[in-house]
Amino acid sequence: MNPTNPQQLKHMVYAALMAALTAAGAYIAIPVGPVPIVLQNLFVMLAGLLLGGRWALISMGVYLLAGAVGLPVFAGGAGGIGKFVGPTGGYLFGFAAAAFLIGIISERGRGRAVVDVMAMIAGTLVVYAFGVTWLKAITGMSFTKSFAVGMLPFLIGDAIKIAAAVPIARALRPMIDGSLRPAGTVG
Repeated sequence: MNPTNPQQLKHMVYAALMAALTAAGAYIAIPVGPVPIVLQNLFVMLAGLLLGGRWALISMGVYLLAGAVGLPVFAGGAGGIGKFVGPTGGYLFGFAAAAFLIGIISERGRGRAVVDVMAMIAGTLVVYAFGVTWLKAITGMSFTKSFAVGMLPFLIGDAIKIAAAVPIARALRPMIDGSLRPAGTVG
């Protein structure tokens, strides 16, 4: 990466902004068990839709690194490396994988809403795959119980976040497309 390149600098700024928004989304947390309802995953989805796979992954890497060094960026204002080995650690790692996957699928879909929705559904499933599996491993719960506390309470909220992300991405893409997408991308 060359930070003196204006294009690279724009990518870095947008990636940092999405990392910061993901952190801000952590402060909107409703405890419902070992895994709280948060707004973070909306910003994970938007990072993928707006930045593409590579920069969305970098954005989530910045977010996770900030939390690992102790900044209060995780749910409820928590931070520290210990969060990665707690009940929500799998969801945190799932954010990076989901942002990358959403970005890759969205890039190939060239801004088509149906592709973006499918990308976000796939990304959400990745977060659940990481999160529920890790939750089961850490807590010793059965898979049934892990699904019941680590996925089911969040399905309606995630559907709402997916529905909200589509018009948000559509509104923001024209502002950033020139620097983040190839020419001719539909937004």
